Amino acid sequence: MNITSDNPNATQLTFLETKAYEILLIVFFILAFLFFSFFIYFIVVLLIVFFTTPHVQENTRYILFAHMLINDTLYLIMGLVLSVFYTYVRYVPMPICYVMVTIANITFKVTPYNLAAMALERYIAICFPLRYAMFCTTQRTYFVIAAMWFVGLFPNVVDFTVLMVSAEKTFFSQRLACTQASLVAQPLQSILMSLSFIGSLILVAFIILFTYIKVMLIARKTNSKTSAASKAGKTLMLHAIQLLLCLLSLTFTFTESYNGESVLIVVDFYFLIFMCLPRLLSPLIYGIRDEVFSKHIKKMYSAKI
Repeated sequence: MNITSDNPNATQLTFLETKAYEILLIVFFILAFLFFSFFIYFIVVLLIVFFTTPHVQENTRYILFAHMLINDTLYLIMGLVLSVFYTYVRYVPMPICYVMVTIANITFKVTPYNLAAMALERYIAICFPLRYAMFCTTQRTYFVIAAMWFVGLFPNVVDFTVLMVSAEKTFFSQRLACTQASLVAQPLQSILMSLSFIGSLILVAFIILFTYIKVMLIARKTNSKTSAASKAGKTLMLHAIQLLLCLLSLTFTFTESYNGESVLIVVDFYFLIFMCLPRLLSPLIYGIRDEVFSKHIKKMYSAKI
């Protein structure tokens, strides 16, 4: 009789656990929103410096940096919207979900491409300073940016083609949980996307490692911790940390298959640590360490005071 009877204490405990879980999710989104607002504000300040300083707009290093800020902002907006949809909306029309996930995928891949381009720019500046003006022109920089987006978009075009050919017509009219796994109709899609992500990150890792070794060899020859080569080496090391965090974010696919009671907290934790944090390092690397940006930021705030 004791086993089969209802337990009011257990019911009350479940109710309290559910409320605590909901409160925890609300607190997470409040903190994420505040963190995101600070990030956007800092990004806007850096972009104001970029677009109001003529000689900065002509520098390859700063053009790539501004492009990374815009790309990462777009990625975080999409990621935050998808996180809110996954937590509260749950089911989204397939075409809308596909567009949002595609934008998130492309901007995710463009980040390591941009890191590789910035590493190569530092490599040319330190190892081939006399040829820097010839290689790193404004036109070539924008061409490289266009190439990044083309390479990032190409796997998604193939994915959409496979989906159009193999999926049933009812697949496009349904409402589904807006995740990458929900948009897979054929195993070939998962294989293509995995190869795209892993291949891109391995290639970028090789470029950053190669440029770091070459730059540090120059730094050792100068025997100065304050040399341009030494500073470039530290910047490349920070890029490597960003890339490592991007690589760890690939484990996010395991969280999508996790069906535990705290699945939403696990997903939100992965989004914050492995997807947001690498993007938040970019403005800190250049906004605080770079003399040009720090000088203009101090001038902006001293004028306001």
